[in-house]
Amino acid sequence: MRLCSPIRLPFQLLRHQASHHEEMKMKPSRSIGLVLGGTIALSAFSTGRSADDSLPKRKESGPQWPEAAKAPAGAPNVVLILLDDVAFGDTSVMGGSAQTPVIEKLAAQGLLYNRFHVCPMSSPTRASLLTGRNSHQVGFGNISELAAGFPGYNSVLPKAAAPIPEVLRQNGYSTAAFGKWHNTPVWEISPTGPFDRWPTSLGFEYFYGFMGGANSQWEPRLYRNTVAVEPPATPQQGYHLTTDLANDAIRWLHQHEATAEDKPFFLYFATGAVHAPLHVAKEWIAKYRGKFDQGWDKLREETFARQKKLGVIPADAKLTPRPPELPAWDSLSAEQKKLMARQAEVYAGFLEQTDYEVGRVLRAIQDEGKSDNTLVLYIVGDNGASGEGGLDGYENGGPYNSRSADAATRLRYADEFGSELFANAYSAAWAWGMNSPFQWMKQVASHFGGTRDPLIVSWPARIKAKGEIRSQFAHVVDIAPTIYELAGIRFPDTVNGVKQIPLEGKSLAYSFDDPKAPSARTLQYFEMLGSRGIYKNGWWAGVRNRLPWDLTRLTEGLGEYPWELYDLSKDFSQAENLAAKYPDKLKEMQDAFDSEARRNQVYPLAPAWSVGRPSPVNGKNTITYYSGVNRLTSGVAPDLNSRMRKIVAVLNVPNARTEGVILANGGRWNGFSMYVKDRHLVCESDGFSPSHQKLVSSEPLPTGRVEVVFEVEKGAASARQEPGPFVTQGETGRLGRLFINGKPAGEARFTSFGSLGWETLDIGSDTGTPVSDAYSVPFAFTGQIEKVTVELQ
Repeated sequence: MRLCSPIRLPFQLLRHQASHHEEMKMKPSRSIGLVLGGTIALSAFSTGRSADDSLPKRKESGPQWPEAAKAPAGAPNVVLILLDDVAFGDTSVMGGSAQTPVIEKLAAQGLLYNRFHVCPMSSPTRASLLTGRNSHQVGFGNISELAAGFPGYNSVLPKAAAPIPEVLRQNGYSTAAFGKWHNTPVWEISPTGPFDRWPTSLGFEYFYGFMGGANSQWEPRLYRNTVAVEPPATPQQGYHLTTDLANDAIRWLHQHEATAEDKPFFLYFATGAVHAPLHVAKEWIAKYRGKFDQGWDKLREETFARQKKLGVIPADAKLTPRPPELPAWDSLSAEQKKLMARQAEVYAGFLEQTDYEVGRVLRAIQDEGKSDNTLVLYIVGDNGASGEGGLDGYENGGPYNSRSADAATRLRYADEFGSELFANAYSAAWAWGMNSPFQWMKQVASHFGGTRDPLIVSWPARIKAKGEIRSQFAHVVDIAPTIYELAGIRFPDTVNGVKQIPLEGKSLAYSFDDPKAPSARTLQYFEMLGSRGIYKNGWWAGVRNRLPWDLTRLTEGLGEYPWELYDLSKDFSQAENLAAKYPDKLKEMQDAFDSEARRNQVYPLAPAWSVGRPSPVNGKNTITYYSGVNRLTSGVAPDLNSRMRKIVAVLNVPNARTEGVILANGGRWNGFSMYVKDRHLVCESDGFSPSHQKLVSSEPLPTGRVEVVFEVEKGAASARQEPGPFVTQGETGRLGRLFINGKPAGEARFTSFGSLGWETLDIGSDTGTPVSDAYSVPFAFTGQIEKVTVELQ
């Protein structure tokens, strides 16, 4: 008797076979089951019935594969484009000075919406855009860096608000996102997650970009899916973030064409441009030399005239006046005018370059023959132009501090504005000038300067109207239902087993073929940092609470300004305040805001941010890091700037050539680094303080096992840093002392220990922008780091 190879069966079958053999009295015509450790080995005699007789015949069976989800027949590809911090009147299609031929071409083959609205800041707009719900409903009443412990402000996107990519993915779409992602809680942006609120857990099958509100265009902190990656090239090699994003999107499109040609795609292209820092190559800036010498007052008038000529605003629209808090252009000195004009030149060049890179992505779709059935929704700004540069603008970094330097000093370096050396932004007065014809700017929910941006919609296979204006009142929450309707997808009641919050948005498809169709949206609230606005049946009421460039009072100012009232059916630009004339109507509008605010988790207004915010360092006074730890963001790293007491590093220094970073916090525009160079231990601070602080050890570093200590005197902490390059440091500083193997090695005063911002805390290297000009990143430590212990106040 010859045994065949054993067939392994589940243990439950063992008992069945044993019973069967007992019943058959082990007749030789049957297979024999050999029990082997909880499995059964079957064999057959060379004569008798086959062991397969009791099983279905192979020739009678056929393979059945699970069916993948299929998109509805004719469903379009969807490209959703979102720019950052662009004014209503910036682009040439809206009468602005920045040449944007891609936007112009898209508008000429589709529709331009001139009453489209976003939220007054980034995270809220993106949350509403991707979910189709109001921002406070889904925890984004503020940007994620300013999250507060209240339901409307905690930055924790609920599972009951499934975003567009998840719904499309489950309906047969391929999905990918490129660029800025500003909707993950800051304490979850870490090498270990959790990752369930990262793009790739919210429906995007692929993500390449950065996490947070802003980044360097030259030396960004990037992620591919959930893994931190470094830029593929340097600024000296021609690297630029927006170009890189376009390259990667095009690569993804080509991969999709090669492997899933018949499957529609959803591509979300949300650049970090043109948010500060304003970074762009000199050849783009050169196009605008002298184009802003007339100043913001005249620019605003010129833009307004072009807007009327183009028909993108009504013929009876009025140009609103400059707020008294902003300076007149003619009040500036000649040097100030040159400096301010240069700021606008850099910005305009950045915007044109961004338009060009977006065009490359759209051209790749056209080259693949897919543009006819591709729905493009191009939102030209996630809020109005930014006034966060303050009245003078700034250029952080470089050889001076722009907060304290005069215009003549700053002008000496004007040719370097836009380079990797500076984190620069324009004056708040430019933001007002570019927001023509509206009042105010980013952060302000009470006026259209903060909330109204152009929307361009193109779908050649469906939208027959070409180059027409649509003036229905619309909001960013309307994008999701528009996509679902045009894709033929009914939004599900439950997603992944979770009952969904109903959509707030209303599809814009009704307006495609009927320019005179009444607005489907009759009610919409707005709120940001306590400033408020409410639209209802053609009327608007709003109240602001603070100056948008006063970043020291982010949660203050409530009650300082009166409510205003506008009849938008007759007043496109909010030029005539009717509050005193119609007090009853104002009261009705205020009540409407209160009702919507309660329904959408808007209260409490302007809650204090950061208090008790989750973090792995909460409650710890001592934290130990080991070799290989890097890219720790502000949400998971200790706040060294306000709490640092001591850094203790245990090193193995093999020889006198050993060098490199031990600990780096932040980067070129506000950072602190502890490193070894030329046999000496160095602590260096760079950033907003008026001068660098650098402490070099008085003795060379010995070889072997070495303990080095940087100790900071007790006392008042430095001012806490807010996100981004916004805040100047106090001037007093604290005394820092160096010790090598317990022996004093020098002391100096420091005013800053680094702003985390979009930069990170690194052990054994310095990623991102370098804290010190004395080395190039990553300047990895060439010895061994046993551990680094940080003691906090």
